[in-house]
Formats: sequence, C-alpha cells, structure tokens
Amino acid sequence: MDGTHLFELVIAMFLAIIALHYLAHRLGLPPSVALLAGGATLAFAPGLPAITVDPELVLVIFLPPLLLDGAWSIAVARLRRHMVGIASLAIGAVLFTTVVIAVVAHLLMPALPWAACAALGAIVSPPDAVSARAVLERVKLPRRLQILLEGESLLNDASGLVLFRFAVAAAATGTFSPTSAIGNFFLLAFGGALVGAVVGIVWVKFVRRLGDEYLIIAATTLLAWISYLLGEFLHVSGVIATVTTGLIATWHQHTVLSAATRMRGSSFWAVFVFLMEASVFILIGLSLRDVVERGGGFGQLAETMALPALAILLALLIARFAWIFGSELVIRICSSLGLARTRPIGGGGAVVLGWAGVRGVVTLALALSLPQDFPSRDFILVMAFAVIVGTVLVQGTTLGRVISWAGLIETESEKARMTMSQAEAAMAQVQFASVRNLAYDGDGKLIHPQLLERYQRRATAIVDYAARTEDYQPMLHAHFDVVLEAVAVGRKELIRLHRAGEIDDETLQELERDLDLEELSAISAKA
Repeated sequence: MDGTHLFELVIAMFLAIIALHYLAHRLGLPPSVALLAGGATLAFAPGLPAITVDPELVLVIFLPPLLLDGAWSIAVARLRRHMVGIASLAIGAVLFTTVVIAVVAHLLMPALPWAACAALGAIVSPPDAVSARAVLERVKLPRRLQILLEGESLLNDASGLVLFRFAVAAAATGTFSPTSAIGNFFLLAFGGALVGAVVGIVWVKFVRRLGDEYLIIAATTLLAWISYLLGEFLHVSGVIATVTTGLIATWHQHTVLSAATRMRGSSFWAVFVFLMEASVFILIGLSLRDVVERGGGFGQLAETMALPALAILLALLIARFAWIFGSELVIRICSSLGLARTRPIGGGGAVVLGWAGVRGVVTLALALSLPQDFPSRDFILVMAFAVIVGTVLVQGTTLGRVISWAGLIETESEKARMTMSQAEAAMAQVQFASVRNLAYDGDGKLIHPQLLERYQRRATAIVDYAARTEDYQPMLHAHFDVVLEAVAVGRKELIRLHRAGEIDDETLQELERDLDLEELSAISAKA
C-alpha cells in the first residue's frame, strides 16, 4: 500500500469514527462497542486490503498520550490517599490473574509450555486505560471507586508489560528466576518514576520561559512521547515514566499555564484524545480479519476455540472477583482488629470494581508482538481477541446497570470538606477584599467605586447562595437561561451586521469571542 492510499484509509477511518459515534449515540450504545463492531465490519468489506498492525508502533503512537491524558485529569490528592488499594489492583491483581490464567491455559492445552501460558496470562491480565476511560465516562461512580479504577488503569500496564517480557524471555531461554523478575520489576518501576520526574520538572521550568501559548500546547503534546521513549531508551518502564510526568504536569499546570493556554489546550487535547481513543477500537476491529484468516475462518474458530475462549473469559472474571473480594475480607479483618485505617468498599463496590475490568489496546499490542515462532501463537492471539471483544461487549455495555443494581452511595468521608458553592463563596470574599484594598488611592480617595460595588454585590450574592442553594437553584437556572437567550440574540445581530457589511471580519471575531466566553460561563454556572 503506497502513501496516498494509506492516507486515504486514515481519512476514511476518521469518517467512520464520526459516523459510528453518532450511531452509538442514537442507539444508546457505548461508543467503544460501536467502534469495535464497525472496525470488524470494515475489516471484511470487499476490496479493502488486509490491515497489518505493527504492535510496537501501536503502543508507541497511542499509549503515551492516552496515559498522559489519564494522569492529567486524575485527582492527585485522592490518588495518593488510595495508593495502597491502587497498587493492590495494579500489581497484586495483575500478578494473581496472570497465574490463574496460566494454570487454566495449561489445563486446556497440556502441551502448551508454562512460559507460553504465562505469556497469555500477562497479555490478558491488565485492564486497559483506554477501555476503562471509554466505559467510565458514561457512568457515575463514588469518588473512591472512580480513583481506584482510574489509578489501576494508569499503572497496571507496567505490571502486564514486565510480566509479558519475562514470560517471552523464559520461553526463548527455557529459564525463569522469580527473584530476578521481582528485582527487575522494582528496578524498572523506580527507574521509570525517576525518568518521568526529571522530564516533568524540566517541562515545568521550560513552560515558564516559553511564554507563547501555541508553543506551550505543542510542547505539552510532545511531552507524552518524550517521557515514554526516553524511559524505553534507558530500559526502564516507559509507562511509569509517562504517568509520573503527567502527574507532575497536572499538579503544576494551575500555576504555570495561562487561562488562554488552558482553554485552547483543553479544546485541542479533547479532540486529539477523542480521535486517538476511537482509532484504537477501530484498529482492534480491523485486526480481527488476520486472526480469523489464520484460524481457518469463523466456522473453524467457533468449533475449536469457542469453549477455550469462554473458559479464559470466565477464569479472568473469577480471578478478578476473587482478588477483590479477598482483599475486601483482609481489610475487614484488619479493621476489626484495629490494624488498618482503610475502610472496606462494601459488597456492591466490590462487584462494580470486579465487573469494570475491560481489556483493550495493551492486550492487542502484546498479543500481536509475540514472535512468529512463539509456541501456540495463533491460540494466544484468538484468546486475546476473545477477551477484548467479550469484556467490551459484555462488561462495557452492562456496567451502568451493574452500578444501578449495586446502589452505591457516596459516603461523607469521601466528599470534599467544602461544596463548590462554599468554595466559590470563599474565593469571592478574597477577591472582594483585594478589590477593596485597591479601590482607593494613596490618599484614601475612592477611585474605583463601580468596581468595588460590583465585587461587593457579587460576594454577597455568592455567600447568600452558598447558604441557601436549594432555594436559589431554580432562580439561578432561570437567570442563566435569560443570559443564554441574550447571547443568542446578540450573536444573531452581530452576524446580521457582518452580512450587511456594517462591520469587518476582525470586529466580528473579537465580539463573537466575547459572546462565546459569556455563553460558556453561563452554561458552566447553570450546570
């Protein structure tokens, strides 16, 4: 395939993404399901060339920016608070699941070497950051479960990648040392965190000096790949490096980025990540054709692989539930003995946490990266695809109903000490105090009376609203409905003046930007 045809295929893929997202919205389906099914359908379209996915390229292109985006949007304070639970899922659950899947695979195929069984376990054990985001953005969870799932999806890829590489090396050499594997794992993780910290600190200092918002957005976009590639070049965990860089960047972005940079960067990044995430699911669907052809067609695959695939899926689900409920039992026992301050998440929370383990891009890339002469490579590929499709189609589509059934309630200890209204009131009071000090000149003469009055009126109204939110909320909605209507009327008149030749393009753009900011502010306040 030449470069022109490849570019045409990429444009066609983006058009398919838009169409499939629209279709998913109309049908009430998770977008990941529609994209996966659409990609699989396109893969078998007559006249379309077979798509060969380079797994290393997939990891390098898609994983770093999506990891950085996850780290950028995560609540750092809650991440630190729940790090023990996150580590239990990201390391303990991945290791336990790998062992369980290896045992089940060996029972299904006794001739399959243990190293190959372990490789399959490492491939399917880590839930995927992309898939988790695609599922979690459609549901509402208590803060603790949300941070556990987000933190797990950020960090468990490193565990799965390390286990996979050890399993492949063991299959090639015939030797495996658990002690060496554990030591290397911590060395890779520590080295990745160190590399990520250095890149993050350099970014903070670099951004302070750049000044130009477009250069800052471009530099931040490259940040993910710089951190990941540098970590891999130094033979440490690129995943941990990228996540660490993202956490440092998100902690400092409030102080080093201007308002214009944040607004423009957020808009660009949202579209960029949307296309990246959607492309991953399309590529997974497109890659299905090669697996089906290698397996002898759908009929042959269904006859020979359906039962093993079902067994692997069930084992995967049982292993995750066993680890989560086992951890829950340990926490309950320790809490009753006064040995732990961590509270149990409850039966409903454990069920939701267990059901949310959806697999995706990392599983795909690891399976496809197996050497061509790897033992039972085709069997492992089919199992990996079955796990991806099964978890996305079954767990991804039903997670919302499972959450509703669980009846999860946010506990008081998980809530912030201040509500949004209270925080806004505190901010408004400080702003009013600052304006009051600056509203007078050195001789004590009031030089900004209207500004002082406006900030005083605003602070009083916000404090009053924070004290009586329930009473004022209907009036607040009506107020901003009027604001939005006024913005719409103003924009209509602005366009009429431009079309009539009364104002030029520059005036149109400047005044339209003011209306856009007013509209966004009203929508945000109303929400």
